[in-house]
Amino acid sequence: MTFHVVHQPHPTPAQSPYRVVQQETGREVIWVNRFLDRECVRCLAETTLRSYALDLLHFLRWWVSVHQTDTVIEEAITQSTLLEYVRFQAGQLPRPAAATVNRRIVVADRALKSEFPNVPAQVAPGFHQLYWKRSPMRVARPRQALSRLRVKAPKRVILPLSVDEVARFWSSFRTSRDLAIVGLMLLQGLRSKEVLSLNRDDLLLAESQIRVRGKGSKVRFLPLAPETVELLDHYLHLERPAFTGTAVFVSLKGRARGTRMTPEGLRSLFRHHRVTTGVVHANPHRFRHTFASDM
Repeated sequence: MTFHVVHQPHPTPAQSPYRVVQQETGREVIWVNRFLDRECVRCLAETTLRSYALDLLHFLRWWVSVHQTDTVIEEAITQSTLLEYVRFQAGQLPRPAAATVNRRIVVADRALKSEFPNVPAQVAPGFHQLYWKRSPMRVARPRQALSRLRVKAPKRVILPLSVDEVARFWSSFRTSRDLAIVGLMLLQGLRSKEVLSLNRDDLLLAESQIRVRGKGSKVRFLPLAPETVELLDHYLHLERPAFTGTAVFVSLKGRARGTRMTPEGLRSLFRHHRVTTGVVHANPHRFRHTFASDM
């Protein structure tokens, strides 16, 4: 049996657009997709649902290799189920990062508990940590609790770009569109997806403000730096093709001219300028970290 993730947009917000199905027959894996639907009802972003679907797909493939079926029953789940799943990942080549292993464990544990509330707690000596858990309203004393099963993950330190690296990368752009994109990441700290999802009515240039829809569809208003306002105004009036819909940032050349810029197009743009400038760590999220370190 072979399984994969498919994208099936649905008009109802109560069903996840990402489904895990059997490749040969198109049959859905009910317990996985039921969990994804529940998370969709919580209004999680599509990218989060996609990440959950891929993590559960990995768990499902391991489960099928062990139990020869994609059906999960409560009697088959033991206290060491997730520990066995961790051991399986530890033997893979290349070995997945500790953060990836921990993320998969959390998603699989939540999906199993959602489907079977009475399954045994996943306990493995040496894979848990004690911590102080506060009461919801902080009306009682904190109590000791046991963390989820997890592997030790090294602390990841992301270094911001230096002033020289920012200057070299910035000077390699020639269009106001590209400079405005980098400016929104560097001067306002926007994520790449937040930049690409901007619409015309999100720009309040007269008030030097911008409306941003972030993770979980949360809306926030941010002030715009004068340099960013000038770049956006120049791009909108002189570079952006007319009659191109609501998207702010669109393709300027080729057959896709006038359509909303895609994540692939943005990655290609940054990849090209990394090569030309030699600033190998210049990626969209690194600019967000640079903004945070300079606050």
